Amino acid sequence: MDRTFIMVKPDGVQRSLVGEIVTRFEAKGLKLAAARFEKLPEVRVTEQYQEHLTKPFFPSLKQYIMGGPCFLMVWEGRNAVAIARKLIGATNPSDALPGTIRGDFGIDIGRNVIHGSDSPESAAREIAIHFRQNELVTYTRIDESVLYEY
Repeated sequence: MDRTFIMVKPDGVQRSLVGEIVTRFEAKGLKLAAARFEKLPEVRVTEQYQEHLTKPFFPSLKQYIMGGPCFLMVWEGRNAVAIARKLIGATNPSDALPGTIRGDFGIDIGRNVIHGSDSPESAAREIAIHFRQNELVTYTRIDESVLYEY
């Protein structure tokens, strides 16, 4: 099974969307492997968004992400990254389809509710930034036999 990193950003937390977002991932059939609610420290924000460090919007992005609590999760399932990206929708909410998280709840690209890993490699990197290996829980969902063709 594959894993992906998902983070409900401060605007999603402030808008009380955590439960709705968790419900969508569970209903799709992905399995929660880890979760934590916290305000992110600067060192992890910088590591998380390392590809944006030299971009002009990075200082405001960092301030925003550190400005309130985030809900961090690891989800597991076959093709977890691709499935999560489809659930999340396009980065710019104005381009996100209705029925996706950003399409239903996002308005502004700078406040787009949620972050999701964009590749299996990014997922592995981001999971390692935010979770220690012993914080990831392995178990079998009772409905896995009806979710997957083995």
